[in-house]
Amino acid sequence: MKFLIVSDMHGNIENIDKLDSVFKEVDGVLCAGDFAQFKKTETAKPVLEKLVSKHESIFSVIGNCDEPDFIEEIENQDISVHKGLLFHEGFAIAGSSGGSVFTKTTPNERTEEELMSDFEIVENSSASCTDENGHWHNLIIISHNPPRCEKLDSPAPGVHAGSPMFTDFIKKYAPVLVVTGHIHEGAGVEKIGDTTVVNPGALLEGKYALAEFEKKDDDWILKSCELKTL
Repeated sequence: MKFLIVSDMHGNIENIDKLDSVFKEVDGVLCAGDFAQFKKTETAKPVLEKLVSKHESIFSVIGNCDEPDFIEEIENQDISVHKGLLFHEGFAIAGSSGGSVFTKTTPNERTEEELMSDFEIVENSSASCTDENGHWHNLIIISHNPPRCEKLDSPAPGVHAGSPMFTDFIKKYAPVLVVTGHIHEGAGVEKIGDTTVVNPGALLEGKYALAEFEKKDDDWILKSCELKTL
């Protein structure tokens, strides 16, 4: 099972078209939001329409540059995992939209508590979906806002925009993969406990990632997660 991972398109349609050959080889697409260009929220819908034309299995949230009610647009396209828990091919996929309150110049900035409330369905379902250690089976999290990391949430040296509460959540439930975005400078792959966290970078800048899984008994094992550039 192979997923294309994208984030931060910011109004750019051309780079989606440049991924045509990749769309054909993947089984699904994980999108961490920011469809709209900064302060030009009207640019979000054309990007969404282009993206959904490329693949039938897309799982997405929205970003801090997208208007909060843009959630309705991705719900209408049947690709939203915001505040939800969607089961697909043995995976459980959950999501959170928007960014933490940071610059206060974008339309979808939320408190850390509000962002974490998006995962209540994961916590409420944990009794029947976790192992003896409390870890989830085959859980993928898509969150525009990153957890507190070493590098993935850092827009500048010594500055971190990620959520410590989200990091604690990851350590507790051990998703097999966390997809994030938001911080263009933080493109990379790192580990939080047993979980692989990937910030693919901004597709606006030609950056994306590919994740490949293999099945072992009833578990999906992450075989590789690699950053790519157009």
